[in-house]
Amino acid sequence: MSATSDELRYVYAVCRPLDAPLAADLTGVGGVPPRQLHHEGLVALVGPVPARDFAEEPLRAHLENLDWLSETARAHQRVIGALASVTCPLPLRLATVFRDDSGVRAMLEEGAERFWRILDRIDGCVEWGVKVHLESADSSDKYSSDNRSSGNHSSDKQTSATAGATSEKPLSGRDYLRRRRQQRTAQEEGWQRAEAFAQRLHEELSRHADDSRLHAPQNSSLSHTPGRNILNAAYLVPRAHSEEFVELVDGTKDEDTAGLTVELTGPWAAYSFTGDDAESGGGAGRSR
Repeated sequence: MSATSDELRYVYAVCRPLDAPLAADLTGVGGVPPRQLHHEGLVALVGPVPARDFAEEPLRAHLENLDWLSETARAHQRVIGALASVTCPLPLRLATVFRDDSGVRAMLEEGAERFWRILDRIDGCVEWGVKVHLESADSSDKYSSDNRSSGNHSSDKQTSATAGATSEKPLSGRDYLRRRRQQRTAQEEGWQRAEAFAQRLHEELSRHADDSRLHAPQNSSLSHTPGRNILNAAYLVPRAHSEEFVELVDGTKDEDTAGLTVELTGPWAAYSFTGDDAESGGGAGRSR
């Protein structure tokens, strides 16, 4: 298929030849169905996109447009998700484009060794994401309070009543500083407990995964998740063991995690394990 001067090739992922067809109604960027481009045993999933949007200059401008970026990312993920349901793909970066099919084939040929190495590593696996959040600092005393975590509501009422009775009395400088020290101590203890819990959880989950990856904590204002992100990790898990892995994460609900939220996402294509730097791993994995 030859390309026209106003058309480029958008590449979603690289994979092995598919054992099952993709959904007939699957569409990608621009509402166009993706197609398979074969080259020496590898497959690139590609689709045509207009140069007016994806050539270097207009693409740079579009990437500053959050609405355009969000729409493109959803279309990209839609194709990757469909592909992950029938194989273990190596997803490429958002907006990876080439001039024509020849450029895509050249990419497959030049990167063949790396592609095969990564495809072998992620074969039969999916990615699960686990995040641990600590409630916001202004309520961290709730996390560290023995009374509240044990459900002692009468103590809470007494404290509230006492606070109400004394709220009109001005604090002395000494009392103010003492309260501030108590608040900081409670906050620090809450963070330490949360970090210790997150470390234990990560070590346990890593033992049940082929590989793990620690990502930088997310900014709550960007993720729209309240509280402080203590753990942001990804785990490469064989599909056959995914149910066991999910049950392991769900089991944290039976632990003393007052003030903490454990969030599980997935299964995804192995986004976090498709770079060469992932070969060093982020934790101990199971032997296969």
